[in-house]
Amino acid sequence: MPRTVQFDRWLYGATLALCLVGAVMVFSASAVTAETEFGSAYGFIGRQALWLLLGLSGMFVLMQVDYRRLRQPVVNYTSLCAILLLLTAVFLFSPINAAHRWIHFGPLRLQPSELAKLVVIFYLAALLETRLRPPSLGVNHLRHTLLPALGPVLLVVALVVLEPDLGTAFQIFLIALAMLFVAGLDWRYLAGAAGGALPVLVGLILAEPYRLKRVLVFLNPEADPQGSGFQLLQSLIAVGSGGLTGVGLMESRQKLFYLPEAHTDFIFAVLCEELGLLGALAVIALFGIYGWRGFRAALAAPDAFGRLAAVGITMMVLAQALINLSVVLGLLPTKGIPLPFISYGGSSLLVMLLATGVLLNIAQHAD
Repeated sequence: MPRTVQFDRWLYGATLALCLVGAVMVFSASAVTAETEFGSAYGFIGRQALWLLLGLSGMFVLMQVDYRRLRQPVVNYTSLCAILLLLTAVFLFSPINAAHRWIHFGPLRLQPSELAKLVVIFYLAALLETRLRPPSLGVNHLRHTLLPALGPVLLVVALVVLEPDLGTAFQIFLIALAMLFVAGLDWRYLAGAAGGALPVLVGLILAEPYRLKRVLVFLNPEADPQGSGFQLLQSLIAVGSGGLTGVGLMESRQKLFYLPEAHTDFIFAVLCEELGLLGALAVIALFGIYGWRGFRAALAAPDAFGRLAAVGITMMVLAQALINLSVVLGLLPTKGIPLPFISYGGSSLLVMLLATGVLLNIAQHAD
């Protein structure tokens, strides 16, 4: 059982603080929109609260369950088969915004691609641990390790791309490469993977006009300020309007139907406007604490599975946060990537909290 004397209060506190900030900002950013769509200002925050309650309950349970149970083949292969079925099942449901990303359960919607991140992390961690033990042929053996490691991952990535959701697919691929690197993958394989992925990424962008348009808008948003460049410019206006201390909580003007997706992908822009630079830096500091404690848990993990799983979870949270912040600040082309723990979105919040529960458990077992 976990040794509670090693309970990581820093990681736990940073997670709860991010969830609290998220709940407040979701209500602030969505109240007017919810009033218009649902006739109640609490329409979005009510749903988010249900997912938050479910996620926190799952996090507390996983904090108490020995993480090493997750490396059992029956758990990993069952989860992998289940997620492949779910990623296929999304095409049976009606698309939303021309994308097949969700499975509907009455009023609730589940996004399997979010769960796929966790499944990939635990599958790779369990597989790579066995390849690190003698007399195994090692991590760099193509047939023995790389094909069984990357084969299922690339299948998951391909299904997510077909939804289409290129951003999440890229995240999953990035997490897999990070875990392989930590496991000892030779830099030549990493370079080959990056070199092979680049033309595929360019091809996928060129194949869809809307993706190419996003890149062109990113390079010059002022070319069409009332059209394709509108969202990015409104985001930058919101960020710049906050100043040092912000205009005040609930006082954002950009969320009043100027900034699209104000409570989801661009919630950080509203946060910057209402809480200013100080509020933005506080949120970034919380992610910094999460990363510090996550990598610390990885370094102190008693086994390879714990180390690799902790790296994968920490990379999942930090990479997604970095991509979202970069999009909001105009440093990357616009992509529908939520800010972990803060953006509106039940599937993302649930997965992040479940992953954090496992990470907290790994920290409890740290040497």
